[in-house]
Amino acid sequence: MKTLLANPVLVKEIKLRFRSMKSFTGILFYLLAMSIFVFGFILLTTSFSGSGYFRPDESFMLFTMMTYIQLGLIVFITPALTAGTISTEREKQTLNILLTTSQSSFQIIFGKMTSSIAFLLLMIVSGLPIYSLVFLYGGVSPSQLLAIFLFYFLTLLTIGSLGVMFSTLIRKTIVAIIVTYGAMIFLVAVTGFFMIISMQISQMNMTAAAFSPLTHFWASINPAVVLFTLLQPSYADELQAMTLVPLPLWAGYSVVYALLAAGALFVAVKRLRVNMNKYK
Repeated sequence: MKTLLANPVLVKEIKLRFRSMKSFTGILFYLLAMSIFVFGFILLTTSFSGSGYFRPDESFMLFTMMTYIQLGLIVFITPALTAGTISTEREKQTLNILLTTSQSSFQIIFGKMTSSIAFLLLMIVSGLPIYSLVFLYGGVSPSQLLAIFLFYFLTLLTIGSLGVMFSTLIRKTIVAIIVTYGAMIFLVAVTGFFMIISMQISQMNMTAAAFSPLTHFWASINPAVVLFTLLQPSYADELQAMTLVPLPLWAGYSVVYALLAAGALFVAVKRLRVNMNKYK
């Protein structure tokens, strides 16, 4: 771990990113927008109810909305931060210089990916004080908040790994970004569509279970559905009972996304120096 954190590529990239005023200005406006949203929601809710109280069920609704906003932030910003890490170096004709250093392929890939997602990690962590407001009104447990942030980290790591892999495989940055966003559309929208289709087919066939195991599979790799089960554990139990699959959705999600992240990093490391072998 000490060797990974002492990575010169990682140190250089983090210094360049976090010494820029754009990074902290972006975090400032993000926190301002979240604060306006939270306090505006509380104000409007208490005004419309006429009681002047913010109930635990309303607090949970606010927490749910904030949680999905954070998920949207991860899904739509991470590809833009990671899909140009290697291809940008190639377009600037500085990749060959980087490859002639003593850094291994894994150190280069790890440093580029970590520096790219570090900004988004900082943005998510900086929103914790705003998240903590829900504990003043109840409705959310600390263990639930911890589970959701672990879910965020795994999702962010997987998307970042896919972005770095496409950046390594594709020469043009804009094409790598488009392909990475296409992968996100598949994971979020297409898997949800397949889940709905499999539910409809199962109900039309009148199977013993209301839904087929295939429905469980598509649900377990869809970030929005898995996040909903973390917010509403009763829905996860109901889906398990109807599909007759004992594996929790979060467990399947963790396995599939961990394998995706590891596979993407493996491909990126192996393909980084693929064109240098012919010169040996």
